[in-house]
Amino acid sequence: MTVSILKNYIAGEFVSGCREFRNINPVTGEIVNLVCEADQELVSQAVVAAKQALKGPWGKFSVQQRAALLHKVADGIEARFDEFVAAEMADTGKSLQQASSIDIPRGAANFRVFADMVKTASSNCFHSDTEDGKGALNYSLPRPLGVVAVIAPWNLPLLLLTWKLAPALAAGNCIVAKPSEETPSTATLLAEVMHEAGVPAGVFNLVHGYGPNSAGEFLTSHPQIDAITFTGESRTGSAIMRAAAEHVKPLSFELGGKNAAVIFADADLDDAVAGTARSVFTNGGQVCLCTERVYVQREIFETFVDKLKAKAEQLKIGWPKESDTDMGPLISAEHKNKVLSYYRLAREEGATFITGGGVPEFGDQRDQGAWVEPTIITGLPETSRCIKEEIFGPICHITPFDTEEEAISLANDSRYGLAAAIWTRDISRGHRVAKAMDAGMVWVNTWYLRDLRTPFGGVKMSGIGREGGQHSLNFYAEPSNICIKL
Repeated sequence: MTVSILKNYIAGEFVSGCREFRNINPVTGEIVNLVCEADQELVSQAVVAAKQALKGPWGKFSVQQRAALLHKVADGIEARFDEFVAAEMADTGKSLQQASSIDIPRGAANFRVFADMVKTASSNCFHSDTEDGKGALNYSLPRPLGVVAVIAPWNLPLLLLTWKLAPALAAGNCIVAKPSEETPSTATLLAEVMHEAGVPAGVFNLVHGYGPNSAGEFLTSHPQIDAITFTGESRTGSAIMRAAAEHVKPLSFELGGKNAAVIFADADLDDAVAGTARSVFTNGGQVCLCTERVYVQREIFETFVDKLKAKAEQLKIGWPKESDTDMGPLISAEHKNKVLSYYRLAREEGATFITGGGVPEFGDQRDQGAWVEPTIITGLPETSRCIKEEIFGPICHITPFDTEEEAISLANDSRYGLAAAIWTRDISRGHRVAKAMDAGMVWVNTWYLRDLRTPFGGVKMSGIGREGGQHSLNFYAEPSNICIKL
């Protein structure tokens, strides 16, 4: 069988790499395509191309021109919508419903949102007194950071890549992007769209490869990279910080999470169960915002566990193209093995398995894929590794609590602090508990409800900085103050 080859995109041209690696479909374990890995020389060429583009026509583009071009990129994604959906499904194994209703539409929408936002951005202006009484006028102008390294994860490949690209380009930066080696296809399609839209050569560059001793490390340690934005594991974020420290580069990190849901006895039980099921099992638990720790007030603990078990067992684990599929595979055999190792660890630590804990059997090609069962466990002490460490799979642990104060303490007892969900009919309690959460984002009586203008990011080991709306533009463009003596 002939498979396609995905190339790097540097200085407006598609180029091969030092070698090729295989991109595997997690549904069946079959090869999707071959990918050209960028070596250190190619990464340097991409950075140099971006530097040159800053000094070329791109640096003279007006805000209106940049915004118009970003809308053209969004048009290009929408014109090739079916190709993007097919590529996203092949790389990730996620369902047709999710790829077509969330991932690809959001990929296009990110360009439109930031294109429109940058056109209306304002800056501060101050009139100050001087000794001669004439005064001075101070105003600020946003200046792009320069060449930004954009490193995107595999769980929401196009959505999170464009979530960074769109504001960075809107602010006038040039980009060297590296998608995950697990999900290179939509990023390569996006490079084609950029090319077709007329994005000047060198403004957007794409390099493929791995992290250590590959494109990721070569990019983050390159002395001419002016800023780095990364979404992924906290451990990888720490390594990038060390690489960037020598040159004191601006960093934007959205890292891991071990997110908590708190369900009070006065919650609408059916809503809380449905919302928690969604927050645990969406995308196989492979979303940074997913819930892995669930705390339920003791009066309703057993009822909640029974209802969540029923929800988990009703999930259809199936082919991505089937309209009623609820959950697909994990991203890779390697990640499957990691998640299964935590299932084994949970047994060793003494967990009670309410449901799941194994691998589904299909009797067809899917038995060669990266599938695991949706899993619910109880009975572990809060000190156990399965409660402290991010698993990033379709699993949660449920713990009873008695008081509001106890629930807050349990939820906050984590080195992570990305998101939390609270379920209660008492709106005063909702406000009170939300304020007490050590998390960058808190939902009350919902989950994953997003307004793209709001700040997105975590505290503690879950990240540095915020993305979303003006918060993104503030990172990608630093203000320069100008003082005029009158």
